[in-house]
Amino acid sequence: MTVENNGPLPGSGSNRVPLSRQRRGVLQYLRGQAAPVTATALAQVCALHVNTVREHLDALVDDGLAVRERSAPSGRGRPAWRYRARSPQESPAREYAGLAAVLAARIARTGADPRGDALAAGEEWGRVLTAGQEPSADPREARERVLDLLGEIGFAPEADPEARRVRLPRCPFVETAREHPGVICGVHEGLARAALAALGEAPQEIELLPFAEPGACRLHLDTGPAPDTGPASDTGPASDTGPASDTGPSPDTGPERHRAR
Repeated sequence: MTVENNGPLPGSGSNRVPLSRQRRGVLQYLRGQAAPVTATALAQVCALHVNTVREHLDALVDDGLAVRERSAPSGRGRPAWRYRARSPQESPAREYAGLAAVLAARIARTGADPRGDALAAGEEWGRVLTAGQEPSADPREARERVLDLLGEIGFAPEADPEARRVRLPRCPFVETAREHPGVICGVHEGLARAALAALGEAPQEIELLPFAEPGACRLHLDTGPAPDTGPASDTGPASDTGPASDTGPSPDTGPERHRAR
């Protein structure tokens, strides 16, 4: 089965440890700049000390999430370093897209239960990425940690305030997911399932809806009955729980956005 629509935008990803909240914020500010900026200029935008921003920027460069380059010479002295966010197309994860396509095609063609195999592979991946991390007793915190992990992999999750309903406007392997959604999306569902189990003490169910809306997939976390806290409106970005549109999503041409806090 293939998906003939655009779906999420391509996303970057790696098996790196999730960024700290402050470093992730610096990266978001950097992604919002129209041109390369110095650490001093970015520090003013972030409202942080320049040394703190420079430390985060250098770490982002080491992680492959940012690029450091010299400014053009102007007058005396060494030109300042300027930084820019690395685009998904430049990410090292793109080098694995071909391998993902080959493996997905083989599983889909030869596996007796392609989706089951994909879920199992994703669960193993999730356990690897969360190995050694302490689970949280707070279910919401566990969900937020899963979204942090998905953000680092390249999904750019956007969630409601409770981190239950999530849009995934980017996907590290969206091209292959269009051709083999049962395999690639199964891997991603297994990843989220295992990560949520490892990062939280209380059991929580998940539901992944591939290509569920224009420009995004959806992920629902903690799909069991919600606690009775009185009437409340769902203002999250994925309030429609109906079936996916047959017309398929259209590409998201706006800047990459991350989940709301």
